[in-house]
Amino acid sequence: MSRAKRKLDHIRHALSHEHDVYNHFDDVNIVHQSLTGLNFDQLHLRAHVGELTLSSPIFVNAMTGGGGEQTLTINRELARAAAATGIGMAVGSQMSAIKDPSERSSYEIVRKENRDGVLFANVGSEASLEHAKTAIDMIEANALQIHLNTLQELIMPEGDRDFAGRLEKIEAIVNKADVPVIVKEVGYGMSREAIQKLIELGVRYIDVGGRGGTNFSKVENMRRTKPFASFDNWGIPTPMSLLEAKQLEEEYELTILGSGGIRHGVDGAKTIVLGAKSFGMAGVLLKVLVEEGYESLVEQIEHIKKELKMVMMLTNSKSVEDLGSSTFTLHGETKEWAEQRINLNTH
Repeated sequence: MSRAKRKLDHIRHALSHEHDVYNHFDDVNIVHQSLTGLNFDQLHLRAHVGELTLSSPIFVNAMTGGGGEQTLTINRELARAAAATGIGMAVGSQMSAIKDPSERSSYEIVRKENRDGVLFANVGSEASLEHAKTAIDMIEANALQIHLNTLQELIMPEGDRDFAGRLEKIEAIVNKADVPVIVKEVGYGMSREAIQKLIELGVRYIDVGGRGGTNFSKVENMRRTKPFASFDNWGIPTPMSLLEAKQLEEEYELTILGSGGIRHGVDGAKTIVLGAKSFGMAGVLLKVLVEEGYESLVEQIEHIKKELKMVMMLTNSKSVEDLGSSTFTLHGETKEWAEQRINLNTH
């Protein structure tokens, strides 16, 4: 099967597969503060994400590209919406365009539509330094994502099986790239041990990419005649993975991003409270775009921004940084995880 056909398969299955009924963000409660002296209209969402300054902590996370005209159209509309709402955007893996230059336009469109926005390029962990530089230049990116997707590759019928040498490649890119390098998971979360290893390679930006959103085990299993269904629930849910990362944040000046299963602005606020500086949303936004169109997508993003500001008001937080210091409680499986894995301080 061609890469382009596989990209379209991923979109179709990502929109149609069943999501988990239980979302681990429901295990996290932000403590409500009744008294506030703030003016809602004067709150701002500016976020400092390491070297990057974003007008909002929300960004459109990596989705697609490299699937011909259909993926070009999706990326164009996502880029337009990101520009209209002032949020960042990541493109899907650019390896397809690096190997087939005819697919470049499906990625280049995002910079054409969003001249002044913050854009993240994207390559897999198999990418060389040359590949990474090509991806960055292709969309004049402000940062680069390197995605980790070992289980997806193992389930994917045509996926990679040899992961030798990938740590060395990540290290080379981190040391030589001219933009911040974000290493991200694609829905299986990151453990403290994995993050520690990445830190040793020089990585200082982590997107935990936890379980809870688009489930690539299910997506790839839908493409198999005999699925590996036993792996459909594999991985670390996003709140738990954020708690894992937070243990290393201060010691190593780590910049944490959160993604995976974020349904709305309140979930986004919870990622900030759990240690993230910014949060990415993908499947939720793609579904709105495909089913309801561009205008509805812009409206949805603005709604999420308002929800986030409402949480700021309800925690007496003047800024996104203040929100990150809010008190929270944990319940259910996330509490059990924290008790076994985390030296927890909930402020």
